[in-house]
Amino acid sequence: MAITYNDLFLDIRRELKKGGIIDTTLEARELVCFGVNKTKEELTRDGRLYAPPELERRVRELTARHLAGEPVAYLIGEWEFYGLPLDISKEVLIPRPDTEVLVDQALPYVQSLGNCRVLDLCAGSGCIGLALASQAPQAHVVLGEFSDGALRICRQNTRRNALTGRVIPMTVNALERPDRALGEFHCIVSNPPYIPHGDIPGLDHSVKDYEPHLALDGGEDGLDFYRAISEKWKAALAPGGRQGIPTGIAIALPGPEYVALVCSRSGMGTRHGITLSNSVGVIDSDYRGELTVGLVNHGDVPYTIQPGDRIAQLMVLPILRPTLTVVEELDETERGSGGFGSTGR
Repeated sequence: MAITYNDLFLDIRRELKKGGIIDTTLEARELVCFGVNKTKEELTRDGRLYAPPELERRVRELTARHLAGEPVAYLIGEWEFYGLPLDISKEVLIPRPDTEVLVDQALPYVQSLGNCRVLDLCAGSGCIGLALASQAPQAHVVLGEFSDGALRICRQNTRRNALTGRVIPMTVNALERPDRALGEFHCIVSNPPYIPHGDIPGLDHSVKDYEPHLALDGGEDGLDFYRAISEKWKAALAPGGRQGIPTGIAIALPGPEYVALVCSRSGMGTRHGITLSNSVGVIDSDYRGELTVGLVNHGDVPYTIQPGDRIAQLMVLPILRPTLTVVEELDETERGSGGFGSTGR
């Protein structure tokens, strides 16, 4: 039976809703547009026209694959991030809206610098670095990525967004010390792998079975890249530069709040007296220190960690309020790690 494009879209949206999909309108539109080879504007314009049966079958096949767990971005081969259209393949993670928070926090600083150099480390699709370059026309950005497949996507996205004059994708291993030939950067941003190796089998089917494990696996405790970037890459920061990495730990606290987000300074894990195992752990018995703690509905308050305080869950988050961002601005005489937004200090 013939069906109009508009009714096909409504059918797919209903199927997605029955399948438990949350953002049914967006995903139905993307699947239908890709399946019938139309832009969003063309789909609206031709809504009352009848879809050819072969295109309807194609859309329904794509929908079935999505309901079986395959992400829409991999099915259609592209996704949008910070207003930029990006090519996406199974060599890279799908850009999340949450990661736009890191761009929001870094952007005012990068824009204030004028002519500057920015490094997007563990770049993946290049989404963070390209977003910064698109909004800071004097910034020159290096997309540092170790995977050949991901680097290919970085190059495609740089060309697609007409940023080849100011953005250079390069092979870079974030776990190793930077080559001095890279030079110095005024800003280093990164959203590195952060899932503990043992937690990957327990991830959602749509993540563990489709997204690249190389971009997920952060080592035994999930912090391999955080330690390496904090300890090794500070040497690549120019004097006065900043480094922004989304990090945090949820820790059980005494009192009615119970769970809060703790933001550490440069480095995490054992450096801060926290012993982690499969995303849970306790504060080491010999540790004394004060960190900024973000309590829900309580703002930032200082809390002195006590031996035996239990870590409720490892939360290396791509989404953080500015007050929970790792912050430590370099002065002219030292190299360190840092971030953007309110320090909460």
